Amino acid sequence: MPGASWEAHADLVVVGGGVAGLTAARTASLRGLRVLTVSKGGPTDTATQYAQGGIAVVAPENDSVAGHVADTVEAGAGLCDEAAVRSIVEGGPAAVAALTDLGAVFDLGRDGAVSRTREGGHSVRRIIHAGGDATGAEVQRALNAAGLPVLFGAAAARVVTDERGVTGLIVLSDNGVDGTAVGVVHAPAVLLATGGLGQLYSCSTNPPGATADGVALALAAGAAVADLEFVQFHPTVLFTPGGVGRRPLVSEAVRGEGARLVDAEGNSVTAGVHPLGDLAPRDVVSRAVADRMRGLGTDHVYLDARHLRGFAERFPTVTASCLAVGIDPAHQLIPVAPAAHYSCGGVVTDVHGRTAVPGLYAAGEAARTGLHGANRLASNSLLEGLVVGERAGAAATERAGVRVEVTDAALPREAAADRSALQSAMTTHASVVRDGDGLAIAAATLAEAPDRVPATTADLEDAALTETASALVLAARARTETRGAHTRRDHPEPAESWRRSIEVRRGASGALETPDLTLTGAR
Repeated sequence: MPGASWEAHADLVVVGGGVAGLTAARTASLRGLRVLTVSKGGPTDTATQYAQGGIAVVAPENDSVAGHVADTVEAGAGLCDEAAVRSIVEGGPAAVAALTDLGAVFDLGRDGAVSRTREGGHSVRRIIHAGGDATGAEVQRALNAAGLPVLFGAAAARVVTDERGVTGLIVLSDNGVDGTAVGVVHAPAVLLATGGLGQLYSCSTNPPGATADGVALALAAGAAVADLEFVQFHPTVLFTPGGVGRRPLVSEAVRGEGARLVDAEGNSVTAGVHPLGDLAPRDVVSRAVADRMRGLGTDHVYLDARHLRGFAERFPTVTASCLAVGIDPAHQLIPVAPAAHYSCGGVVTDVHGRTAVPGLYAAGEAARTGLHGANRLASNSLLEGLVVGERAGAAATERAGVRVEVTDAALPREAAADRSALQSAMTTHASVVRDGDGLAIAAATLAEAPDRVPATTADLEDAALTETASALVLAARARTETRGAHTRRDHPEPAESWRRSIEVRRGASGALETPDLTLTGAR
């Protein structure tokens, strides 16, 4: 094909090498599909690798599907799809069993049973974990060890479609000889499992590759996204003066084991804010931390874990991160502040990963199944990646007989803002607490982004960040209320009229629109 350095054929292309992508790839392969998995990073450059807390899955005693569903719906602040929540929660035990069969090893208690902890928003101890606070690393290790072939250093540039749906994927890859090469994969099915959008902000717990690629690819292919305004900011990220980029997480499980959030004066940060106190849903705790920092004129608060026995053994990852910056959790307070952590929204799918575009699927953090609503319940993310990843891999078999051929490998011009300017605007105006004036400034900044044809992975990322930031700000400006992870300073209360999701898609002109609202955006 003219303009292409290499071509390949597959029944399914999986974009992303984390829990959702690799689970889908394995499932599809076991069902006889030819699967090509592409990842722009390396084998551990995933959000899965950094997940500390664990997997939320119904416990065999003193728990129930109904209880897990109720906790999830409560955290989701009225925007969860309860049927989707129930479906995914019910699939948890089987998904974890399959992962265990692959070799994943979870921590055991003194009685020899799988150990469980409790995190914010959960009414019981149902979170299973591995390596103390290295659950994601163990999940990633087990999936990597399954031996699935992955093309690393390959960034998805465009999902190609025709009137029948997906026909393939355009890829930019580093061929190691003369720079970036354009590749074409002819395939009737593409699964987006690209992770989140943390790099919209100056500080995040996400890896550098979390640049909202899936959202941008889906919008360009004609799919809808929803709930993008609900960005969960983790309330306890290790604070260091001037720290930017990926910041180490101080797992919510630390609070689950009894650590307390306090300010510089030793006062509780969450007392009187919520009945669950420090284990309230993350939006509540993040907002309480932000309010206390603003009230005291500080840029961080503290987590007091000095009274916890065996801290280093239970939380080796957190301990190592703290020691690296000169903090000993056994004897010192841990400085923490909120940072971008998880996107509750994403590409609109059903619980099998299907979008409205035939042959286009999404799973994991890139997708919006209806599980998280306005605020994700802690440790439901790895659960969703396992359950929906497996289902999406199975669903892709419905496209196995569709014969396709990509005939055009050209990449269109796309708006791409300067990344540092974009991150500064989003951090200042679309962070934990927002208001209409600030969001308007962010929108104006994004509207000035110049168009260019992407030629490198960095170009693709900048364009994806710009597109997703524009969609997020569009939805955030429209939502004139405070709900879940979305806090409007100028609209501090929830409004029943806003108990609905906001979908964003590209209109006929290519501009981002909210079809069910009168408000539309400039791009």
